[in-house]
Amino acid sequence: MSQDNVSIERVIDYLQGLQDRICQGLEGLDGRARFEEDAWERPAGGGGRTRVLHEGAVFEQAGVNFSHVMGDNLPASATAHRPEMAGRSFQATGVSLVIHPHNPFVPTSHANVRFFIAEKPGEDPIWWFGGGFDLTPYYGFDEDCIHWHRTAEAACRPFGEHLYPAHKKWCDEYFHLKHRDEPRGVGGLFFDDFSEGGFEHAFGYMQSVGNAYLDAYAPIVERRRATDFGERERQFQLYRRGRYVEFNLVYDRGTLFGLQSGGRTESILMSLPPLVRWEYNYQPAPGTPEAELYERYLKPRDWLAETAG
Repeated sequence: MSQDNVSIERVIDYLQGLQDRICQGLEGLDGRARFEEDAWERPAGGGGRTRVLHEGAVFEQAGVNFSHVMGDNLPASATAHRPEMAGRSFQATGVSLVIHPHNPFVPTSHANVRFFIAEKPGEDPIWWFGGGFDLTPYYGFDEDCIHWHRTAEAACRPFGEHLYPAHKKWCDEYFHLKHRDEPRGVGGLFFDDFSEGGFEHAFGYMQSVGNAYLDAYAPIVERRRATDFGERERQFQLYRRGRYVEFNLVYDRGTLFGLQSGGRTESILMSLPPLVRWEYNYQPAPGTPEAELYERYLKPRDWLAETAG
């Protein structure tokens, strides 16, 4: 792969600005709490800015993390699917966020955009972008899912009409709990190892996805934040949050990469919800909204073809 004017400095500048804009947007949605920043350094090289909002009016916990780490050798999670990168130094930078609202009718959301470059003297660098965003509702609403996916499709369209269906499918497959045989939520976008069209094109696509996150999420938060709920809905939310924990600790490549590369554990695990519960052999009662989540929403679906009732 040619050098193609690759600039990690431009990527870092964009990512830090994106972190600022998303935090400002989420603070505006919450209306009460503010993010606290924890700047950290990684002994092996690099560091980051972890920002966490606790016990807001809308968000029980929200974490928005920027990191830029580097090293002389790649961890096993990176070289397992790209053995040609063994023996290369690397830099990895990205913004990742997970939002856990108080109200069970407001979905949890996750977004991540990142850039990776591996270099070796005398050889062309190997680089790529990755990212996406996905939605994890506890109570399903067609209107929310349609808006989420239409926003995702609009972010992809200028860079190729093939990208949304490909990266929507990748998201459905990636955020799938194999041991449960169920998706984590209603999907969105997921892509990795993306260098299509050269650096400028691929960088533009990553920016479009990153910029679309708040447009996708904020209207859903506004629509559901005042919905009345009781203990039943809260307990179901806490139970379903367990699936989030299971996925992040068992399957998530970002979590594995961070832990294996000596990243900051508190920042890596900020995605986990503050409260969660498990229940043995839980089965939702037929005909309930909880059952509807499993029957209608926890199935891959072409949300662009749906119309809100």
